[in-house]
Amino acid sequence: MELPERSASSLDPFARHVEHVYSVAQGAAPPPGIEAVSSSWQRSAKKYGLDPVDGKAPRILTSAELKHFREPLDKLTLSAQEEIDELYKVVREAGYAILLCDSSGVVVAHRGEDARASEFKYWGTWLGGVWSEEVEGTNGIGTCIIEERPVTIHRSQHFRSRHINLSCSRAPVFGVDGRLIAVLDVSAIDPELSERAHALTGPLTLRSACAIEERLFREHFRRDWIVAVAPPEGGAPGMLLAIDGNQRIMGANRFARTSLMLDDRGLRAGTSLWSIFERNVDIFRRQDRTDFSVRLLIAGSNDSRPALVTPPDRPVTASNNPTSHDLHTRPRLGSIDVSTLPPAPQAWGGLSPGAMRRVREYVEVHLAESIDLSMLAGVAGLSVHHFARQFKQSAGVTPHVYLTQKRVERAQKMLVQTDLPLAEIAFAVGFFDQGHLARHFRHLLGKTPREFRWSQR
Repeated sequence: MELPERSASSLDPFARHVEHVYSVAQGAAPPPGIEAVSSSWQRSAKKYGLDPVDGKAPRILTSAELKHFREPLDKLTLSAQEEIDELYKVVREAGYAILLCDSSGVVVAHRGEDARASEFKYWGTWLGGVWSEEVEGTNGIGTCIIEERPVTIHRSQHFRSRHINLSCSRAPVFGVDGRLIAVLDVSAIDPELSERAHALTGPLTLRSACAIEERLFREHFRRDWIVAVAPPEGGAPGMLLAIDGNQRIMGANRFARTSLMLDDRGLRAGTSLWSIFERNVDIFRRQDRTDFSVRLLIAGSNDSRPALVTPPDRPVTASNNPTSHDLHTRPRLGSIDVSTLPPAPQAWGGLSPGAMRRVREYVEVHLAESIDLSMLAGVAGLSVHHFARQFKQSAGVTPHVYLTQKRVERAQKMLVQTDLPLAEIAFAVGFFDQGHLARHFRHLLGKTPREFRWSQR
């Protein structure tokens, strides 16, 4: 992958773009504005063997082929319809189209001006378009799937030069099991669109994707209590918990799973809500048939979270029409009113030095394994409820945050001291996969593992 030596400024935009792609693929520092997608450019060139000069149009599946991909997502597309329509009302006048894609990058739902159908088909932003990173290189849909995070790709941030007039904002949609099931995309074909103007679509897309997730979660667990915990400051999504009549956690959305160290095994075992929050069973004795607000104190800390509790949805009867079901499933994580809630009581305490030492040693030895609260509580010789409370007082952070910090610290050492692939390092330090490591690494250190490794060489 080499071009004749010419000044980048003397090249036309397409040739200049290709030169930048080749340069980054060979390990050079990315040009300004490309840092966020440089890892994807390298994957596209080295792992997938794609050519940025390739000018062929994206593949569009036939109706028969598309049916195979659409049927598994019928429930999702029906549930997401209202959110997609509302989003389209906002971006339509700016010339955007909306795509809903499955986890392989195939477009299964579309909103756009009918008069521009031929244009959408030409660019691949149409039903049946295939936008995996493996096929098209760096693009919002495919890169969002690989990295499992919101992605905005503006014009020359794409891998293929053919796509440098496209601008797209994508957000992942996670299912009730915390796994990625779809990507919501807002795309424009406009060579004059500024990066600043396009950036406005990112938060809109993410908000709609989160609303789709919440609607799916509420529909799936409509016979349980739903506890929606308001998001912390900083724009992170909120937590959704499904609670049965015995106050056991039956389901948790992705953010709750990562924040509270919940996995499928713990949920199947029937983790109590009171192993995470201070006990307050009166919440589930109320006779309200509509939402009510509470404040929950996190066990092992002085931190509280405002929450909205939704009672179980009643089956449709003669005196209870389907409208109540529509209200039950309506997303409202972003509209929790905290102004009228009283402050939560304060929690006190701390682990003994010996218990804290045992916990630290256990974490160091077993960091690569799955570690949950019950294991650490057993090492400390306490109940889960009291361990979580006292650990936060001693360590200053929750057990989950402590584990994440330790895993990132060990990953840092391995990135500097070894040449192991990122996926192997992620597994070796206890993360689910490379994307899981990258998200926490970026959150704690402000850069990706790959960027950190480069900076240490």
